[in-house]
Amino acid sequence: MAELTLMLRLRVLARSLAIQGSWNFRTMLGAGTAFALIPLLSSLFKGEREALARAVGRHAGFFNAHPYMASVAIGALARMEFEAADQEEIQRFRNVLVGPLGSLGDRLVWARWRPLCSIFAVLLVATGAVWWVAAGLFLLLYNSAHLSLRAWGLGLGWREGRRVGAALRASPLRRLPDRLTIPLAVISGLLLPPLALAIGEGSGVEPISLIGISLILAAAGYWRPATVGRAAALILVLGSLVMIVLANAA
Repeated sequence: MAELTLMLRLRVLARSLAIQGSWNFRTMLGAGTAFALIPLLSSLFKGEREALARAVGRHAGFFNAHPYMASVAIGALARMEFEAADQEEIQRFRNVLVGPLGSLGDRLVWARWRPLCSIFAVLLVATGAVWWVAAGLFLLLYNSAHLSLRAWGLGLGWREGRRVGAALRASPLRRLPDRLTIPLAVISGLLLPPLALAIGEGSGVEPISLIGISLILAAAGYWRPATVGRAAALILVLGSLVMIVLANAA
């Protein structure tokens, strides 16, 4: 069994950054996944150009997942190739990974982490920070997690191989989207009053009315059935109330 050296890992991760470069409706991320796999497949099929070409062709077929979580599949598929797994088994495994990796990545990155970083940057600007400082902090926060997720996924896939599904189910990452809901609500609650005050200035609209609208919208979410949703909405309401009191005191 070959070792996933640091240089090999970096080459695969660098290629994974371009995984959406050949995105299309027929194969989705298939071509990009095969492109990222080439360094690993090349180390397996040294001097076997035809075997390498067939392996790349196999992995260039349809595959879809969240682009950041695709590194999990890349590592696991490469491990199965090194273990000389049956090609039908590899194809079934590819198909099984599509749903879980897409769902987890969407909930974690698109629905939680990216909005959290974006709202944090807007909050900095709304409270007087220079725009380039806010933009720089956004890029630093977002990409530190994004790149770490890619690297972690590649290592997990390579280490677990066929067992990567069970490893993902047992991973704290699966519960992270729910845990990020409350921080996202807190940042959103802190952002609403400064934005309302900024919009109200010189517009003829009372800032307190805009804050009140924000309160109503936040309170409406309190009756969501999910416990986490209710807690998040409650934090929004309380945060807005505190900001109203502070605004009136000033």
